[in-house]
Amino acid sequence: QVQLVESGGGLVQPGGSLRLSCAADGRTFSSYQMGWFRQAPGKEREFVAAITWIGINTYYAGSVKGRFTISRDNAKDTVYLQMNSLKPEDTAVYYCAARTDRSNIIQTSERAYTYWGQGTQVTVSS
Repeated sequence: QVQLVESGGGLVQPGGSLRLSCAADGRTFSSYQMGWFRQAPGKEREFVAAITWIGINTYYAGSVKGRFTISRDNAKDTVYLQMNSLKPEDTAVYYCAARTDRSNIIQTSERAYTYWGQGTQVTVSS
């Protein structure tokens, strides 16, 4: 069992940046593949980015590739999502998710992830 707590959301102008953090409360963080998902009002939750257990592989949704960067610090049990060049369409609740997986194969389906944080709101607006 692992608990995930996101932070770093807020209101930002278009073109701005935010860094989301997701702290894990558990002893085996380095065994987890970590993902970020988001859900905009009236829409289904969608995959944003994921990183394998020791960070060898990353994968991004096409809509954020080149603007967002996922990283992790296993010593701090934390995964990050650096979001640059933000657009109004990035407005959503962002969720951190984890699955026990020590492979280097990225999972993009939310059904593949076992543990979820409570979400943090990101609003991009002028």
